[in-house]
Amino acid sequence: MIQVERSNADGLKVNQLPDGSKVIVDSRNEKVFALNATAGAAWDACSNPTTLSKVAEDMQHSFNPGVTEEIAEAAILRLQEQNLVTVAGPAFTPSRRAVLATLGAIALPLVVSMTMTEQRAYADTTGSTDNVDRPEAHVSRPPNSQD
Repeated sequence: MIQVERSNADGLKVNQLPDGSKVIVDSRNEKVFALNATAGAAWDACSNPTTLSKVAEDMQHSFNPGVTEEIAEAAILRLQEQNLVTVAGPAFTPSRRAVLATLGAIALPLVVSMTMTEQRAYADTTGSTDNVDRPEAHVSRPPNSQD
């Protein structure tokens, strides 16, 4: 039986976004992780030590009833690759074909990480930090709108 649990969850700051995706900041290692909604549902399912079957079941209830154990495996693998979870038990590697065959409307789990320095550099190049002190700059306006 495959056991799954979060790694170093105490040092992580998790921000939930409205679409179910998450941004996780690991200030100790100065890393930022972006999880899409599929990976975010798997992360939520690992709030306590659990099994792969239970992760899939929790994802079905909280995210999408079409989640299969293969999709849960793929999500756990992505989280494990970034050292966000640890896995004990027999090794698993879901076949890409099996995962793709079961997806339908469910997005492949995606976990992206970058260092905080890389994130700041990216924000600087996009101008994201220019408007930090101007709350009105954060209001979304349609293109070509007049103030």
